[in-house]
Amino acid sequence: MKIKLIIAALAFMLLFISSAFAMDAFTEAVEKAYIPYRSSLFATNTKAKMESQRTVQKAQEAWVSIVNQFSSQAPVPYDRDSGFSVTLSEVGKVYAKAADEINDDKLAEAHETLEKVRDLLADLRKRNNIIVYSDHMNEYHAAMEELDIKGKQTLAGEQGIQKLIAQTGVLEYLYLKLVFEAPAQYKKSEEFLGLIKNVEKSVNNLKAALFTQDSKAVIEAMGKLKAPYSKLFLKFG
Repeated sequence: MKIKLIIAALAFMLLFISSAFAMDAFTEAVEKAYIPYRSSLFATNTKAKMESQRTVQKAQEAWVSIVNQFSSQAPVPYDRDSGFSVTLSEVGKVYAKAADEINDDKLAEAHETLEKVRDLLADLRKRNNIIVYSDHMNEYHAAMEELDIKGKQTLAGEQGIQKLIAQTGVLEYLYLKLVFEAPAQYKKSEEFLGLIKNVEKSVNNLKAALFTQDSKAVIEAMGKLKAPYSKLFLKFG
């Protein structure tokens, strides 16, 4: 029995080690290009035109570099993906559209346009069985947006409190994934630990408000979910 447990533990360790060092050249390049992309999302969301122009330009430049490097020959495992080149092209089109919208002072529209980059890249990774930390951030974002956008409507409906408690349970689970799936270097960062703690606090505040069944407090707590997540995403998403 002990031998089986030791073998199982070793197999798990080997799986962890192989996955930790399995990032291919394309995925690594996309991770680096994601830095100006995150900044462009943040800038357009705060309606800062000049910063939006600057960050989108940097994101575009980073993406052009990726296209030039990988469009002719996709690395493993993307080499078997028939939609690889199409996705690369679609991301470029999204950046071009967002840049035009920013120049036309349509910052809100540009923000929504840029969100498509996140979806395109997440779908590309999913098709090729690649998981990065951004995917966990995306899962949390989707659950948080559901509460942020539709929370009031849910609260006003039948068994609203109970439904929101269930949704907040999902959000808490996804928050814990952000903690446990964080790369080792993140877990050593005081900045990351501080930002992730603020996300935890926002979830706990919503839970506390729901347990008191105070509708006003619940609405206020739901409205405060986005800010701490956005700050975490900007630097580590």
